[in-house]
Amino acid sequence: MLTLGGCAGSPAARSRDGEGGHPLVVSLNPCTDAIAAETAAPGQLLAISHYSHDPSASSMNPALARSFAATGGTVEEVLALDPDMVIAGAFLPPSTRRALEDLGIRVETFGIASSVAQSQAQVARMGDLLGEQGKARALSRRIEDAVQDARTDGTSVDAVLWQPGGIVPGEGTLVGELLRNAGFANYTAARGLGQASYLPLEAVIADPPQVLLVAGNERGQQHPALREIPGMTVARFDPSLLYCGGPTIIRAAERLADVRASVE
Repeated sequence: MLTLGGCAGSPAARSRDGEGGHPLVVSLNPCTDAIAAETAAPGQLLAISHYSHDPSASSMNPALARSFAATGGTVEEVLALDPDMVIAGAFLPPSTRRALEDLGIRVETFGIASSVAQSQAQVARMGDLLGEQGKARALSRRIEDAVQDARTDGTSVDAVLWQPGGIVPGEGTLVGELLRNAGFANYTAARGLGQASYLPLEAVIADPPQVLLVAGNERGQQHPALREIPGMTVARFDPSLLYCGGPTIIRAAERLADVRASVE
C-alpha cells in the first residue's frame, strides 16, 4: 500500500542531491518520521510510515503527516520510491534490512530514547544523516527550551500516568524524566510498580495519588468513581505523547506543565 499525500513527500517533488550530502530518504518508523519531517530539506523525505497517517498511532501533527506520502514498509514499496537511505526503528526485521541493503539502499536504525539527552543525540544524528545539521540544532534547542520552561523546583506532586492497557511507566524512561522535570513524583514506583506494571482501578481508588494522568481508554480508566475521589486531580494525557522523543517532547512537556500549573 502506498498512499500519496501532499507534494512535500511525493517523488515528483524531489530533487536528488545524494552527492551533496542530502540523500533522499524513506522513514519506516513513527518516531523517526517525526524527527525526519522536521529536519529534512523540502523534497528530501520521500515517504513516512503508514502509522503516522493513523491518529491513534502517530506522534506527528496530523496535517504535517498528511503532507508526506505513506508506505506500508514493504521492500517493493520502498524500492519504487528509489531512495538513497531508509531510516527505521531498531526492530526492523533483519530480512527487510538485508533485502534493502542488497538492493544498494543504505539502512540506518534508531532505538528508543530513554532520556531527553538521548533523544537530542538522535536528533543530531538525524541531522548528520540528512545533511541538515542546522535544522537539527534548531529542533534540539526547541526541545531544550520546552523542557526548561516546564521545569519546577517546587514540592513534588505524587502522580500516576495511567497508560493504555492500564499499565504505568517505570524509572529510566523518557516520559518518567519529563514527569520529574515538571514536578511530579512517580507514585507507582514508590509502591513497587515497575515499567509496564498493571495498575487496576481498585488500587487507584484504594490509594489515590494527587494527580491521575489518564492516557488510556479502558473501561476502568473512564470510571465515574475516579471523578469523585477527594483531593485527586484527573487529567487527560494524549497517548500520542508517550512513545517518541524528538518534537514529541515539546508537546509532552507543555502538557505536563499545564497540568502541574492547574494543581498549583
